[in-house]
This record gives sequence, C-alpha cells and structure tokens, in this order.
Amino acid sequence: MTTTVVIGGNFAGMTAALELKRKGKKEHKVIMVDKSPLFLFIPSLIWVPFGRREIKDISFRKDTILKKKGVEFMHAEALRVDTEKQIVLTDKGEVNYDHLVIATGPKVKFDVAPGIKEYAHYIGTPNGAMKTRAALEAFKNEPGDIVIGATQNAGCMGAAYEFLFNVEKWLREQHIRKKVNLYWITPETFLGHFGIDGMTGGETMLKSFMKMFNIHYRTEVGIKEVQKDKVVLSTDEVINSKFTMLMPPFVGVDFVTKSEGLKATPAGYIPVTDDYRHTELPNVWASGIAVDVKLPFTPGKVPFSSPKTGYPSDETGKIVAENIYRVSQGKTKLKQKAWGKIPGICVMDAGKKEVIILSNSLFKPRNFAIMIPNVIFDFSKVLFEKYFLWKTKHGYSQLP
Repeated sequence: MTTTVVIGGNFAGMTAALELKRKGKKEHKVIMVDKSPLFLFIPSLIWVPFGRREIKDISFRKDTILKKKGVEFMHAEALRVDTEKQIVLTDKGEVNYDHLVIATGPKVKFDVAPGIKEYAHYIGTPNGAMKTRAALEAFKNEPGDIVIGATQNAGCMGAAYEFLFNVEKWLREQHIRKKVNLYWITPETFLGHFGIDGMTGGETMLKSFMKMFNIHYRTEVGIKEVQKDKVVLSTDEVINSKFTMLMPPFVGVDFVTKSEGLKATPAGYIPVTDDYRHTELPNVWASGIAVDVKLPFTPGKVPFSSPKTGYPSDETGKIVAENIYRVSQGKTKLKQKAWGKIPGICVMDAGKKEVIILSNSLFKPRNFAIMIPNVIFDFSKVLFEKYFLWKTKHGYSQLP
C-alpha cells in the first residue's frame, strides 16, 4: 500500500484525504494528522459575533466521517517532518509516509504592529469570534467610533469587508448608528482590490456602498500602532476607536517553519509547481493556504498579499489527490492548474445583502469577470454554507 499523510484537516486537507482514499481505495492508506477533531466552516465566522450563527452550527466532528470513508485520523499536533527519512514527528509519536500533503492553514501574525494582539479583535477563529461578540455587547451600552480593516501584508480583505457591512447593519438594528463614526482602513491601492487586482466595476460599487452607508475609508494605509482607544495609521493619522477589528497577515505554521527539509519560503509557505508538487521534493505536496502564491501585481505604498479562500483550497486539495493517485499508477502526466487560473467564485456578505463575485480565473488576464449585487437577502452565501456543510458531512469530496 502507498501511505499518504495529510497534515491539516479543514478545506484543503479534508478534500485531499477523502478524494485520495476514494480514488485509491485499498491500494492507498491515508492518514490525517490534525490537532482538532472538528471541521469548521470558516466563512461563516463573520456571523458569530452578531449571534446569527453559533460555533456548533458551522462545525462538526470530522474524525467519524473520515473513519467511515476509510481515512485514519490521528488526533495530534504535527511538530516537524524529516524529509530524508520520510517521517512526521507529532506530540503523539512518529508517522512514516510515502507521500506527504501539507494542508496546514495559516498562522496569524499578530505582531505585525504594536498593540494589535492586545487591543484589536480578530474574527478568524471561534475564540476570536466569541470574544468579538462579547465586546460588541459591551459596546452597545457605551458606543463610540469604530475602526475595521486589514493591516499591512494582509491578504484576507474580503472577510474584513464582510464584517464591516455586518457591523454597519448591526449598529442600525441597535439604534446607535448615529452615535458612531465608522472607519474602513486597508492597504489596498483601491477599494475592492481584494488582493486579486480588482474586478470590473468593483471599485465603483464599493465606493457607492461606502457613501450609501456613510463609512469613512482610507486606502493604501498600514498600522503603526493600536492603542486601547485609538488606531495610529502608517500616515501618522490618529483615529479614535472604541472598538477595533483588524485582519493581520497570515504566515506559515510552526510545523513548516521548523522543518528545514521542506525548504519553505521566508513567509513559511511551500514552493510548488502548477501541479502542487514541491519544486524539489517529488513526494511532498501542498494545498490550500500552505501553497506559496506569487503575486501577479505590484502593491502600492503599503504591501499586501492575495487571499487564499475556501474554493481554491478545495480545488487544490482535489488536484493533489488526483496527482498522487496518478503517480502511484506510474503515470507521469499530472493535472496542472496554477492558483491564479482557478475560477473566482465568492459571495461577499454585506449585512443580509451580498455581492456575488464570479470570474474564469482568480488573477488577470481574465476572459470573464462580474460582480452581482443582491440587496434583497444574502441567500447565496447561506445556500453555499448549507451545501458545503452537507457535502463535507457526508464525505462527498468529489462534488464541486
């Protein structure tokens, strides 16, 4: 049997493990190593601070599903890998592999500027989302100005935009909107860049949203410091803030950075070719956030990066599974699809409104790109959430 070890088990890792076992059947032993037995639908975390979702609504135990599909689950933390001996070292023992899939997700770099960890909220984890909920509950009794946005080097601007519009709607529902100056700050060179060099009509649409909702905004700014009651921008502008939520940059996890044999980039990502195979290690693969993605654009005054969202993570998980299976069959022709060539499929929530974003590729040049506003109800994002949770709960990794 060919043994493949998958490190990480959310979008990319779950898909890669299930798909490889589905394709390889009894010829492939697949082991997932993850420190959490839960699968979390991360895109819906933006609703948790407002009570629209509970963590239990968007998570489930993945170990039982994996077992049903024939994938072994090792509830352990991967510490490092010896690529010469082909051994993964965990806090619960060692695991040998023939192929290694790195689908570890990100480590959040809170120290990108002083005060971010201490005074800014972060909605990208269940704990962070629940702390944000508590902070908003306290805020409504003593309202003040709010700053929401992304720091220098960040890539996940989309989630911050979603939170911004959800906060604006929440303020109106609490009947305190007139008491709050709402600010959006971003390193993007223009509104709606999203780390993908924008979409046709995107900047105009977001400018109209900012005007309609009376949101002040600053582009091409970074964070110099966050204090308890203010945010200092890279331009030295000081904005008073009673509540601050910022998306910091992502970097590679400790497992990657502590494994010298992986020859990761300085940011801790895995260098791969368009088949998601390591550029130097033929039996090491990467999918999802762990992939090193080269920017096809040059940021402006302030650096920022590209988003690594759920759809490309799911797609790269499938590509990795297909290619490992082909290699095990003695085939040399592998499936290739560069990250930037994966279709752009995203629904940006805007506070029970939404913008549907579609393109034939994430990065330019594109043959097709469109942003469709839906000001009636955010049913597309809700539908996508329900579909993906249903699909994953049943182990239907082959579905789109």
